[in-house]
Formats: sequence, C-alpha cells, structure tokens
Amino acid sequence: MVQILQITEIILSFLIIGVVLIQNKNVSLNLSSMSGGMGAVTKRGPEKVLQNATILIGALFIINSLLLFVL
Repeated sequence: MVQILQITEIILSFLIIGVVLIQNKNVSLNLSSMSGGMGAVTKRGPEKVLQNATILIGALFIINSLLLFVL
C-alpha cells in the first residue's frame, strides 16, 4: 500500500509541475491597472481548465501526502 502511495506521489508531483509550467506567464500583479476602471478578469477556456487542474492535482497531492504520513 505504501509503495502505491509513493508512486502516486511522484506522478502527482510531476503532473503539478507540468501544469504550472504551461500556464500563462504574462499575468502580472500590477495593482495600479486593476483600479483603472477595469472589470473583474475571468479566466476562460484553457486558462480555466489549467487552473482547475492545478487545484485538483494540488488537493490530491496533499491528501496523498497526509496518507503517506499516517501510514
């Protein structure tokens, strides 16, 4: 059981690294541009899929890590 969780941990770590690396790098945290009357920026299409995939893989990674810690 522990070996399966360890292999899953490695696979999830590579997946989350890959998903984070292919996300858009043109996003900045410029707060001055947000106060200029622009509306809320929503993610659409592939950006939203990548964001949701990052959240899901991250949650699975944390759950798997906790299971490995308990066992």
